[in-house]
Amino acid sequence: MILRRLIKTAVSCLVLPAAIVLPSIARPGTIGVSGQPSAGAFPIAGKGLSASIYVDAGDFDGVKRAAADFAADIKKVSGGEATMISVPKGKTLILAGTLGKNRMIDSLIAAGKISVKDIAGTWENCLVQVVSNPFPGTEKALVIAGSDKRGTIYGLYTLSEQIGVSPWNWWADVPVKKQPGIFVNARRWILGSPAVKYRGIFLNDEAPALSGWTKDNFGGFKHEFYGKLFELILRLKGNYLWPAMWGNAFYDDDPENARLADLYGVVIGTSHHEPLMRAHVEWKRYGSGAWNYDDNAAGLAKFWTGGVKRMGNNESIVTIGMRGDGDEPMSKNANLQLLERIVDDQRKIIADVTGKPASAQPQAWALYKEVQEYYDKGMRVPDDVTLLLCDDNWGAIRKLPALDAKPRGGGYGIYYHFDYVGGPRNYKWINTNPLPRIWEQMNLAYRYNARQIWIVNVGDLKPMEFPVSFFLDYAWNPESINRDQLRQYTRSWAAKQFGGKYAEDIADLLTRYAKYNSRRKPELLNERTYSLVQSREFEQVAGDYRSLYNKAVSLKKQLPKEYHDAYYQLVLHPVAASFNLNALYLATARNQLYASQKRASANEQALLARKLFARDAEISKFYNDTLANGKWRHMMDQTHIGYFTWQEPKMNTIPRLAEITPGDTPELGVSIEGSAKTWPAGEAAVLPGFNRFSQRSYYLELFNRGRGALSFTANASSPWVKIDKKSGTLGRDQRIMVSIDWKKVPSGDQQAKILVKGSDNTALEIAVRVEDFGKNVKGFVPDNGLISIDAGSFSTRSRGMIQWELLPDHGRTGSAVCPLPAAVKTQDPLRADCPYLEYSFFSGKGDSIQVNWYLSPSLDFRNAGGLRFAVSVDGEPPHTVNINKNETEGTWEKHAGDNINIQQSRHWLKAPGNHKVKVFMVDPGIVLQKLVILESKAIDATYLGAPQSVQIN
Repeated sequence: MILRRLIKTAVSCLVLPAAIVLPSIARPGTIGVSGQPSAGAFPIAGKGLSASIYVDAGDFDGVKRAAADFAADIKKVSGGEATMISVPKGKTLILAGTLGKNRMIDSLIAAGKISVKDIAGTWENCLVQVVSNPFPGTEKALVIAGSDKRGTIYGLYTLSEQIGVSPWNWWADVPVKKQPGIFVNARRWILGSPAVKYRGIFLNDEAPALSGWTKDNFGGFKHEFYGKLFELILRLKGNYLWPAMWGNAFYDDDPENARLADLYGVVIGTSHHEPLMRAHVEWKRYGSGAWNYDDNAAGLAKFWTGGVKRMGNNESIVTIGMRGDGDEPMSKNANLQLLERIVDDQRKIIADVTGKPASAQPQAWALYKEVQEYYDKGMRVPDDVTLLLCDDNWGAIRKLPALDAKPRGGGYGIYYHFDYVGGPRNYKWINTNPLPRIWEQMNLAYRYNARQIWIVNVGDLKPMEFPVSFFLDYAWNPESINRDQLRQYTRSWAAKQFGGKYAEDIADLLTRYAKYNSRRKPELLNERTYSLVQSREFEQVAGDYRSLYNKAVSLKKQLPKEYHDAYYQLVLHPVAASFNLNALYLATARNQLYASQKRASANEQALLARKLFARDAEISKFYNDTLANGKWRHMMDQTHIGYFTWQEPKMNTIPRLAEITPGDTPELGVSIEGSAKTWPAGEAAVLPGFNRFSQRSYYLELFNRGRGALSFTANASSPWVKIDKKSGTLGRDQRIMVSIDWKKVPSGDQQAKILVKGSDNTALEIAVRVEDFGKNVKGFVPDNGLISIDAGSFSTRSRGMIQWELLPDHGRTGSAVCPLPAAVKTQDPLRADCPYLEYSFFSGKGDSIQVNWYLSPSLDFRNAGGLRFAVSVDGEPPHTVNINKNETEGTWEKHAGDNINIQQSRHWLKAPGNHKVKVFMVDPGIVLQKLVILESKAIDATYLGAPQSVQIN
């Protein structure tokens, strides 16, 4: 409680440099730094000042180099000198060191001038304090005292960030925020220990982008590269790494890699299928015999023994267990007794080589894919081993410990994914990971006590800068970032990179592009993803991206030039590339539809698609060859267009396009909103129905099937039908908007006609229907039998210790809801205190309805038979919906690929009128995004679900 109060006080008393204006939220352990002096403040830099930094010769080498980084950062920010000194003297002095490793800090403790009772013996903690008259001849000292090696390092790097050096300064070219003065306020700060003990990233699927870049710049994954990465991890308050492993071997490729990791203070592990510190590729280099323990136990034992010997005393987490060669299952029917024997033998190797009990060496067993099934069938490992639980490779956690599970010595961890190679499709190109989804799943993990290890597959790293920052920040202190603070966190992060003036707009861009990209991974997109004819869905999606792109381009013009490279990497590139890709598929969809309709304009859409395909290559080329003077060449080499299977194509290929030969003479054709058909045809043309409450408009499209121009007229049979274009000449396609003059339309259901005529003697009647719902309408109203409601638009909800809460920006369209707190037991919908939401809607029919429930593709993480919620319409007895019932590999692939799980429930409305649907919590972990109510015979043919209906209060 004292620690939390100190952190809270430090955050609330934060004083920021005049040049750096951040939103109110800050990462836990923020240190009060100002650009102006205040009473008792410690001067790091200012007019005539030169900072002196003392690190004891006996301290860790990693602390010494972090202190040197801090000195360099002071000079970058202020231009003033910051000197590393070997003899502690001077009027002002910065003392950086680890408890028991810095004699000057230890003397201050002994003299009672600082107290370290609240950090001594804690993990990765740090005290930062201004001390007056610490020694004879010294007026002020700034003490940065770490409880351990990384505690000191985090203290130094936290100060670096506070004075204006982003952790992404080198990795994303974020400029240093210059200011002449740097002063630390006269207070005492405790950074606090992290909530998750080991927090890290996994470089994986690193070809062709990262591997090509490292080869050009460092000759491969050598220590020069890893030194840059280790520093980034520590600046982000991470401490753990699974190194690159596609044809790479961390220990074998460069012996300096491991030595440098230990010097820096980064814990090294190996991936879920690389036991005992051996890279997968090393078996090909040095292994003998088959990768099969039944047949080759001696050969494997020798191989693994070499890995543990080579590890030495480096701080490491050893992966145990065994999968098949090449990250595959060992067999269809794995022998659990054999696997348990493998683990026993591996632990014997660890004990024999280290000379200590195996329990003294941190180990992890990854329950990845089929390995979780082994655990579920009863396989166990010793208590000191961390059970590394996993997601489904698409961001949905598969398993968590029970709330009442007996604590394990090794605890539980999470292996998560921002990038993946495998089914239903690789996704490697750009960031598709919105913070609300990460927060929701990792909040579950934290609340269910999976807190020993959090590691995330970041692919090539570069496209994932923002979610990587969030993942490691959240792992440090989940209590500091609530669901309703995610926008605030995003603004704060944007301000740290680009300054407070632009933070709000950049935060909006970051939030929206990730939300849009998560609707469907770019690699899964095609011209059939969104509907071209229903609800103008494809146009709306492309329009969302266009709006985002226009805003991003406009904002770039306002940013100082020194920010342009960073802005392109972190903001503009993912927006521009995503906008272009969606525009390409829209043009392709139009080309194929128009060709089927024999529109002459089909060829124009083909030409546009080819230009957009070429533009995609130009965007990647700019990133690779021009951005930051070519610093990031190869980083956008990843293919992303032209998938036919789960595996990536060797090169981007343009979608199939159709070319047509128009007729020799002009010929009028007509299409209407909501249909892919064209007229004149044998059947009647009927526009979607209008109603007074939603007051929507619908379109007709007039097009030419031949060469040359033709004229047209369009006239309504009733004065209450409004047509925005009654005549014209068809050179290109013409869209005519039809709406209703509601002041003129009579009461009751009405019908009218629009007569379209062409100069080619074509004539067509199009029916217009108006539905009158009468009076006393409340709630959401239908359009053509569809009532769509975003989950956050509930009319009422229950209040209690457990309740449905809004998850802002979560989901494919609006905001989602889920029951919180997350770590609670199953609830009974028949009890009066069961948490519920209520939605109001109107139906003009007394008939059966189907409700489509749009849910996040969450998995049965409790292994309890599925996640459930309950539904009641108009007070009927609630019945339960199980979102994981009868789930197969095929249904999982659909849910993961669509990033939605759509379930149905059926109900009977006794009469037309106003109705209420109640949603009851049953199990935790349910995330509801949208509900679409279908009146009899209505069909929702959209991908995202119909746009939200109009609500009448």
